[in-house]
Amino acid sequence: MALVSTSMNFSFYVRMVYFVCLAGASVNHARANIAHGLLWDYGGVPLVSSIFWTALTFLDPLAAILLLVRPRWGVGMTVAIIVVDVLHNSWLNDYLDVPPSAAYYAQVAFLILVASTAKIAWAKGTPQAQPGT
Repeated sequence: MALVSTSMNFSFYVRMVYFVCLAGASVNHARANIAHGLLWDYGGVPLVSSIFWTALTFLDPLAAILLLVRPRWGVGMTVAIIVVDVLHNSWLNDYLDVPPSAAYYAQVAFLILVASTAKIAWAKGTPQAQPGT
């Protein structure tokens, strides 16, 4: 039983790492929208990119909240967001013929983390008190 409880705890902690990363991304998107408005063109990027990045202002915090209240929905949404985000930003870097930024590499690192831990995060469970603690 301790092994199951430990894996359930680990699943929760992995989801909390996702939560912190999504919360940070949420702050970045919100800050840009507060400074420039929801219809900002991000310095002249294609309209689809502006719409996508503005949508992340709402999708990232939704995924973060779901990680807490509906963990599997949150994990699924986190996987979808980061996969699409990295694909989109890879395309945009190529389309604009610009080198990848540090933020892009951070997204790739988060994608690798999520891809390598999503199965663990998918496991049901939240931290439970251990007998005798």
